Amino acid sequence: MKIEGRARVFGDDVNTDYIISSRRKRETIDESRLTEYLFEGVDPAFAVSVRPNDVVVAGTNFGCGSAMEVAVTVLQAAGIRAVLSGSFARSFYRNAINNGLLAIECDTATIVEGDSLVVQLDGPAVQVLIPARDVRLTGAPMAPLTRRILESGGLVEFLRREGRFGS
Repeated sequence: MKIEGRARVFGDDVNTDYIISSRRKRETIDESRLTEYLFEGVDPAFAVSVRPNDVVVAGTNFGCGSAMEVAVTVLQAAGIRAVLSGSFARSFYRNAINNGLLAIECDTATIVEGDSLVVQLDGPAVQVLIPARDVRLTGAPMAPLTRRILESGGLVEFLRREGRFGS
């Protein structure tokens, strides 16, 4: 699995309400309509500037706050296929994997806004490359089952294909 995209950098403790505001979810939970409000309270220009395959990069504790699945699905609806963070809130991480959004734990301190990134998964190994600066970061290893779920496009597709969690 390989993803190439532009880094969109945020800081620590990006909560799910920063990703998509609770007040917007009162109007609709249709993620395709909510994309125009993505990160509006943190970076009002983000939603109009996001491009398919952009990679969200954050410090630590990404996705803290409420455990709402729409925080993941609105990122995907905007074309984001991966989030890199020093750490994730457990509920966000589980929602990401269950929906097929790549969530990689790694040291993101050297990544700057606009960096062109290559995220590569080879078995359990995860590498994040910044080719223009010859930087190579190692992500936390990924469990085989997690990788299979991601390669299937999420938990529902995984279960449709495999019918169970066994080998």
